[in-house]
Amino acid sequence: MVPMVDFALVVAGSEASGGAGIQADLKTFQQLGVHGSGALTCIVSFDPKNDWGHRFVPVDAPVIADQIEAATAVHDIDVVKIGMLGTPVTIETVAREVSARSFKHVVLDPVLICKGQEPGAALDTDTALREKVLPLATVVTPNLFETKTLAGVDDITTVDELVAAAKRIHELGVPFVVAKGGVELPGPDAVDVLVSDDGVEVFSRPKIGEERVSGAGCTFAAAITAELAKGASVRDAVAVAKDFVTAAVEARLPSNAPFTSAWQGAYAG
Repeated sequence: MVPMVDFALVVAGSEASGGAGIQADLKTFQQLGVHGSGALTCIVSFDPKNDWGHRFVPVDAPVIADQIEAATAVHDIDVVKIGMLGTPVTIETVAREVSARSFKHVVLDPVLICKGQEPGAALDTDTALREKVLPLATVVTPNLFETKTLAGVDDITTVDELVAAAKRIHELGVPFVVAKGGVELPGPDAVDVLVSDDGVEVFSRPKIGEERVSGAGCTFAAAITAELAKGASVRDAVAVAKDFVTAAVEARLPSNAPFTSAWQGAYAG
């Protein structure tokens, strides 16, 4: 008997500890019953000898294109999540390959700062991402910093300001904006807002500690992607993703590094 399985693609970087990046994405897909294919854009590893800074190595552009070609040839995939890209050349390659295919949903988790890059290179990357990939997105999932940057606002300290900033991003042409307040938005709750033509919906849970958890953002966006691959509406996908990431943060894994990591295996919904 052939199993009924839904498929999703993730185009993102590798993070060697397994807490974030494509490792977290694929574990999230699996936990939600979706077969995940992946195209690596870069390899990131923490440097325990240098204050846990990031070591960043980009994958050659033709290799990225080859991976996307192979994944989409093997399986019929109509939902893709885009995570860390890292260089303008990578961004151009991914934008070209995604544009050449008929994806129903493109979920962009917009990594605007690639730690380990020189400031000038990071600025070029940010500009290219906004110009070439953001217009392809049907769903974008910026964290608080990314929301401020994309919306062009100096500060966000309330839920109302988070909604207003998400509306500004929506006005750039992104159909669905999921702005993540997380632990950085003041207040007792971790608040995310969904803005679309249908209006505004707020998703809120009590904060679990006050420190960021590695991989939480990747996990949230990946869960949205998986649910969309299964045919859910964006609103329902965000609702499941909120529950999923809350469970992953509650069960966060301690480590020898100065941070904890989300545990995707905790979700049993």
